[in-house]
Amino acid sequence: MSTPAGAPRPVTRARPEPAEPIVGRDREAARLLHTLDPASAEPLLLLLGDVGMGKSALLDLVVRRAETDHARVLRAGGSESESSLAFAALHQLLRPVSAGVDDLPERQRAALYGAFGTGPIPADTDPMLIGVAVLGLLSALADRGRVLVVLDDAQWFDRASLDALSFAARRLAGEPVTVLVAARTGDHLPGFDRHIPTLTLGPLDDAAAGRLLDLRPQRPTGRTRARILAQAGGNPLALTELARTAGAPDPAAGPLDGGPLPPTEHLERLFAARLRDLPSTTARAVLLLAAMDTVDSAIAAPAALPGPEDATAWGPAERAGLIRRTGRGVRFGHPLARSAVYHAAPVDARRAAHRTLAEALRDEPDRRAWHLAAASTPPDAAVSAELERTADRARRRGGHAAAAEALHRAAHLAPREDGARLLVEAAEAAALTGDLPWVEELAAEVRAHTDDASLLARAATEVGRLATLTVRHTLVFARLADAAEESAPTRPATALDLLAGAAVVRFYCGEDTQRRRVRDVLAGIPDDASWLRVWVRAVSDPFDDRAELLSLLPHLAEQARRRPDRLTAFAVVAWLLDETPRAARAFDEAFDRWGVRGPLPEGLGGAAAWSYVELGRWGRAREACARSGALGARAGLDHAVACAAAVDATILAYQGDPAAARVRAEEALALIDPSESRSVAVYARRALGAAALAEGAYEAAYHQLRAVFTADGEPVHYHAAYPALADLAAVAVRTGRRDEAAGIVERAARTLGADASPRLRALIDRARGLLADAEDAEPYFRAALADPQSAHRPFERAQTLLDFAEWLRRRRRIAEARVPLAEALETFRRLGARPWTERARAEARAAGLDVADSTPDALAELSPQQQQIIRLAARGLTNREIGEKLFLSPRTVGSHLYRSFPKLAVTTRSQLRDLIDDAHASPDPQD
Repeated sequence: MSTPAGAPRPVTRARPEPAEPIVGRDREAARLLHTLDPASAEPLLLLLGDVGMGKSALLDLVVRRAETDHARVLRAGGSESESSLAFAALHQLLRPVSAGVDDLPERQRAALYGAFGTGPIPADTDPMLIGVAVLGLLSALADRGRVLVVLDDAQWFDRASLDALSFAARRLAGEPVTVLVAARTGDHLPGFDRHIPTLTLGPLDDAAAGRLLDLRPQRPTGRTRARILAQAGGNPLALTELARTAGAPDPAAGPLDGGPLPPTEHLERLFAARLRDLPSTTARAVLLLAAMDTVDSAIAAPAALPGPEDATAWGPAERAGLIRRTGRGVRFGHPLARSAVYHAAPVDARRAAHRTLAEALRDEPDRRAWHLAAASTPPDAAVSAELERTADRARRRGGHAAAAEALHRAAHLAPREDGARLLVEAAEAAALTGDLPWVEELAAEVRAHTDDASLLARAATEVGRLATLTVRHTLVFARLADAAEESAPTRPATALDLLAGAAVVRFYCGEDTQRRRVRDVLAGIPDDASWLRVWVRAVSDPFDDRAELLSLLPHLAEQARRRPDRLTAFAVVAWLLDETPRAARAFDEAFDRWGVRGPLPEGLGGAAAWSYVELGRWGRAREACARSGALGARAGLDHAVACAAAVDATILAYQGDPAAARVRAEEALALIDPSESRSVAVYARRALGAAALAEGAYEAAYHQLRAVFTADGEPVHYHAAYPALADLAAVAVRTGRRDEAAGIVERAARTLGADASPRLRALIDRARGLLADAEDAEPYFRAALADPQSAHRPFERAQTLLDFAEWLRRRRRIAEARVPLAEALETFRRLGARPWTERARAEARAAGLDVADSTPDALAELSPQQQQIIRLAARGLTNREIGEKLFLSPRTVGSHLYRSFPKLAVTTRSQLRDLIDDAHASPDPQD
C-alpha cells in the first residue's frame, strides 16, 4: 500500500522500551491482561484516565504480554495535529498489514484505498464499506492467530478513523481479537463512548504513591517528599517528574513553590521551565519536534531536524527529561511535555517552526496546508484556498469531520466576503458527522458573520436536516417551523425545504398540534407544484384527503426518476399511503441505482424496512435495519438506531424469537423519550405485543398493544398505531376485553372514514370479525379478504385466513375451513413465521388436514439470523458478501454456517438452494 503525495503516511510505533515497574495498578493490570484470554467477556475495553495516570504504561504492559504470546499487535497513537487529517489514525494502524487489503473484496478494497488516498475514490462508495473492510481485515488476521488492537490517545483520532474502528470493534464478538482503547477522562469519543466496558484510572493511594517515590534514583524525603505527595495528587507522572525536579541542584526553582495548581498545570510548568536552560539549537529542534505530528516526523525530520544520533543537539533535552532517543528517532517522553514545549514558545517562534515544516512538506499538500495555516495571520487568501482544497480531498474520501475543520479554519483566514460562505460549507460538512452541537456552533458563527439571507437559510437548513434525526423533536420542530414561516414571504423554496424537515419531525413526534402548525405554515407559502408540497402533506397527515394525495403520486414519481432523494421521497409517500408494492419497488430502485451515498440515515429510514416487512421480504427488511442502525450508531443518532431496532424486533417476534425481540424493543425504548418519539414508542410496543403473542402470553400482549392507544382510545401516533387494531382485537377476545377493544376499533373507523386505505379497512374488518357475535363475524372476515391487494401483505392476509378458518371450524364447517387453513399454513411456512406456523398446523390437524412435518422445516431450528445467512448463502453469496450485507465479519458468518449445516442435514453450500427452494423460497428473489 504505497502512499502518494497528500495521503497520510503513518509510521509504525516502535516496540515499547523496557518499562519501570507499574506501581499501584495491580487490579487494573490484571483486568487488562485478562482481555487477552480467549474466554474473556471483555474483548473490547475503554481505558480512561487523566493525563499522566499511566494509561500508556498499562497498554505497553499488555503489548509486551501479547507479543510474548505471539499475538499480532496493531497499535496506533493519536496526535492532536493529526486529528484534522481524515483516516490518518486508521492508516497508521493498518499500515503494517497493508498486504491484506489486496485480499479484500473489490468494493471494500477500493473503499480503503480511496480513504487512504492510495487509489481512486469510488464514485459509489458506501460509507459503511470502510468499516466493513476493517472488520474483514481484522477477521482475516484472526484466522492466523490472536490479534491485539491498541488505540492510544484516541481522543486525538480523526473522526473518520473513529467511525470505522468503532464500527468494526463492536462486531468482533467471537473473534480472537482484543481491542483496547485509551483516552482522557471527559473527552467525547464518538462510537466508543456508550455501552462499552470501561476501566477508569484514578489517583494512586498514599501507599502506592510513596512506593513510586521510593523507586526514584534520588529518593525524596522529609518536607520535600510531603510537598511532592501533596501537589502530585496521586498522579504517577506528576510524582515522577516532580521528584526529578526536586532532586535537581536548585529545587527551589522548580514548580514545587507554584501553589495549589492541578497536577496537569504543575507538569506543564515543570516541562516549560526545563526549556530555559536548553541551548538555542536544542530549543529550536525541540520546538520543531513539538510542532510536527507522528507522520511529519517521518517525512520532514530528515530535512528539518538533527539526526537522532546528534548528541549535541538532543542530549540537553534528553537529560532534561523532555525527549527520548530511540533506534528509530526522537520522541517526547510524554504528550504533555510536547504540549508544554509548544505552548511555552513565543508565538513568532511557533509560526517560524510551522513555516519550516511547510517548506519540508511540499509534496504533502494536506499536511503542508495545515502548517501554513498555523503559520499565518488572517487574512491570508492563498492559505485559505489551500485549506479549501484540503477539505475537498477529505470530503471525497469520506472524511467529513476533517473537511469541516479545514473549512472552518479557511473561513477564519479568508477575506471577509468569503468567510461566511466557508462557514456554511463547514456546517454542511459537519452535518454529515451527525454532531448537531458542532453544526449549531457553526451556524451561530454564520449568523455572526453575515446577514446574507441565502447563506443564513443554508445554515439553518443544515441544522434542521440533522436535527430531524435526533431525539429533540419538540424543540427541533419549533425551530424549523418558525424558520419556514419567516422565510415563506421572500424565499418560498427555502421555506418548503425547512417545512419538509418539520414534517419529518412531526411524523417522529406524532404531536397533533404540530399537524396544525404544518398546515398553517404551508398555507402561507406561495402555491407551486413542488414535490416538496406533496411530501409535507403526506408525511404530516397521510389521511387528509388520501384520494387527492394518491392522484399526485404519478407526478411525484415523474419527479423521482431524475434524482435519488426524490425517488426516496416518492417511496416514503407511497408507503405512508399504504401503496406498499409501489413503495418497495421505488426503494429497490433507489438502492440499486444510488446505494447509500451519505454517511447518515436517509429521511424516514424505517419506511423502507417497514415496506419490506409488510411485503413479507423479511430478510431484506433486516438488511435495511442493519444498515440504518449502523449508520445511526456511527453518527450517534439515537432516534435512527431506535427506529431500526423496533422494526428488527418486530421481525424477530414474527420469526419466533421473542426473547431477542424483547431485547431489541427495549433497546429502542431506552434510546428515546416516548413523549418525544411517539412513532418509535408505538413500533416498540407493537413488537413487544407480537413477541407476547408468539408465546401465547395474551395478557402481556394486550397490555403492550393497548398502550398503542390512549386511555380514551385515540391512537398514540396518527400513522403507526392503526396497524395494531386487528392484533389488539385478537388478544382482547382471549383476555375478556372485547368491549374495550371494540370501542377503540370503532373509534378508529369513524376517525379514518373514507380516508382509510384498503389495507386499514381490511385490518378493521378483521378486528370486527374477531370481536363480533358468533353469528355476525363472517361478512367481516370475507370483506377483509376481498381486497385484491391483500396478497401483497402475506403475513396480514395469512393471519386473517387463520382467524376465519378457526371461526369456520368452530361452526363445524370443516370442509370450508380447510381451504383458508392450507393457504395460511403455506404462507406462514414460507415466511418462516414459526409461532403462527405451529398454530396453523395445530388447527389444520384438527380440521383433518395432512400436515406432517417435512424436511425443509429444519430451518425452524435455526435462529432468525442463521436463517437469514442460510438464505443469502443459498443465493450463492460468499461469506464476505454476506458479511458485507449484514455487517458481520466473514468469520462470524462462517461460524453460523458451521453450526447450521448439521441442523439442516446438509454438508455443502450447493445443497442449500434446493433446501430453500423446496418449501421456503421467498416471495421475492431478494430474500
